[in-house]
Amino acid sequence: MARVHVVANQKGGVGKTTVTVSVAAVVADTMGGTPDETSVLGVSTDPQASMLEWAKRVGDKLPFDFEQCSDNPEILSKLRRIRKYSHIFVDTPGSLDKEEILKAVLQQADDVIVPIEPEVLAFTPAARTIQKVIGPAGVPFRVLINNWDPRDGESDLRQTQEFVQRKGFPLFNTVVRHYKLHTRAPAEGTTVVEYPKNRVALEARQDFFRLALEILGSNGEGPKHAGGNGVTTEAGED
Repeated sequence: MARVHVVANQKGGVGKTTVTVSVAAVVADTMGGTPDETSVLGVSTDPQASMLEWAKRVGDKLPFDFEQCSDNPEILSKLRRIRKYSHIFVDTPGSLDKEEILKAVLQQADDVIVPIEPEVLAFTPAARTIQKVIGPAGVPFRVLINNWDPRDGESDLRQTQEFVQRKGFPLFNTVVRHYKLHTRAPAEGTTVVEYPKNRVALEARQDFFRLALEILGSNGEGPKHAGGNGVTTEAGED
């Protein structure tokens, strides 16, 4: 039976699609297989279809299978019964009026990743999503600090960590740093596992390898070449 990992936050623009695609790509790459025979499925339930457009641009190089399910809720009720895949990563809408889609996905979820950017205006929407939707569903979750630029200093990062801890929410050790490689990837039709072989690209990839290790490590399935854990404070570069 597939394990279903949902990426959710009812605030838009926090990087849900980037996290979904990048972690799915890392897990697919780590588990082996080919684009024609993969054990990882990426699913978008977002009517904006950003993940669909990204997948189209990547084309045959996409290391995981993909389904757009925003207009086919019947598929959502069957996610955990799909035998072909070991892991399914689900991108969800970033709006309050699509709450029913999120609730339907959570009924199938094994765990939830809640991305939050290190800025005060992101705090309340993330907390509301957890307290009003994820918490009542009874699904294990962790908050992921995403898109932190070390060049801005550590004040915003620490403030975000303190907010999450004060709320009593579990927090990933990994912090995903800001890199233009991530923001350019959809337009360039690439994923994190295909970034150029240079120092900056390696650092950008490492964040998602560490994240995948945290998500899957308890099952012994995590990437074996991810590097260390915890927060790396070396400045992200463009």
